Amino acid sequence: MLLALAGLVPILAFPSPGTVLLWVALLVASCTLDLVLAASPRAVALQRIVPEGVRLGQDTDAELLLTNTSNRTLRALVRDGWQPSAGARNPRQRTTIGAHERRRLIVALRPIRRGEVASPHATIRSFGPLGLAARQATLPLPGVLRVLPPFNSKRHLPGKLRLLRELDGKAAVQIRGAGTEFDSLRDYVQGDDVRSIDWRATARRRDVVVRTWRPERDRRVVIVLDTSRTSAARIEDEPRLDTGIEAALLLAALADRGGDRVDFAAFDRRVRARVSSAAKGNLLSSLVRSMAPLQPQLIELDYAAVPGVVRSLSSHRALVVLLTSLDAGSAEEGLIPLVSALVGSHVVVVASVRDPALEEMRAGVSTVVETYRAAAAEHALLERGAVASALRQLGAEVVDADPHQLPPQLADAYIRLKAAGRL
Repeated sequence: MLLALAGLVPILAFPSPGTVLLWVALLVASCTLDLVLAASPRAVALQRIVPEGVRLGQDTDAELLLTNTSNRTLRALVRDGWQPSAGARNPRQRTTIGAHERRRLIVALRPIRRGEVASPHATIRSFGPLGLAARQATLPLPGVLRVLPPFNSKRHLPGKLRLLRELDGKAAVQIRGAGTEFDSLRDYVQGDDVRSIDWRATARRRDVVVRTWRPERDRRVVIVLDTSRTSAARIEDEPRLDTGIEAALLLAALADRGGDRVDFAAFDRRVRARVSSAAKGNLLSSLVRSMAPLQPQLIELDYAAVPGVVRSLSSHRALVVLLTSLDAGSAEEGLIPLVSALVGSHVVVVASVRDPALEEMRAGVSTVVETYRAAAAEHALLERGAVASALRQLGAEVVDADPHQLPPQLADAYIRLKAAGRL
């Protein structure tokens, strides 16, 4: 640009068509020479280094290794093609690489969306020594970064574990005629169940001895996460699915550390992810990796298939937690019959996230518009309450809470059920 402006001096000093043509010819020749002297961008060997994963909201770095295989110095502007949700802060960088030398470019990333973010290519624009012209090429260089759930509800885990340990300390370890795990032998007293008499021990001691039992601690917890179209609704600053993921992670971590077996499935019309604590490896790490790519599917949940999914996860009596929606339209046709089919064999908890905006709308009646909105919000909350009441009448527990309260309240429901001996 400066060279082109400098040409105004001779043109103004000698204003003639010949002067203009001469200067244009000189400029074209300079650009052509600069373009010929520029290193070929296709002579650059690229290598990408991407971390295995990063939690949503955290910073990480991706690396580009550029090797100049030509005999000319490469003066380049490099653009790494990360998609916008990767949050690349410096995707465009200038660099100079000598012949047969290597440079490392660091691209700072801060993803703004959970899932997989990709960069399919890198673009190199190679400038000549004068900077008048450049050669450009886009080279394929696929890279994928897995953005893991943030698990912000992890801050509640120490407190919930403390409550769980206190519960274990207060629980009776010896009961008569119940439980499934043998504890010890003791002398028979009047009122003991005769079925608990240990006849072999009685013969050895020549006195009546009974077995004592303790409640089984290794219970099964089955978590089913709804990934159908209702999970796509945004409540506050995140989709309903992400809130369900947070609640499932907290409950799974709590139950696993409490000694229970945990099975997880994400389901709409087919299983999108499946994890079991019976498998080798860290449960929480496996859950986070399997949940990372989950996205809402714009299809209806197949309620009739959910009992089959539960049976495939556990053939024994279990605590079944359904993280789904309490919308009245789908509940009467799907959710209520589903819970009715499960409560006979399992302890069922239905957990759903409630939009706090409904409470705000219900409180505002200053104008006509606000009054209509308040009436609509009141109607929605009443329908939601009616569905929850119907589920409780069937024998299920219902946790209906705001996004930030759903994970800890679901964990509290699990602790209450353990304290009541229902697990």
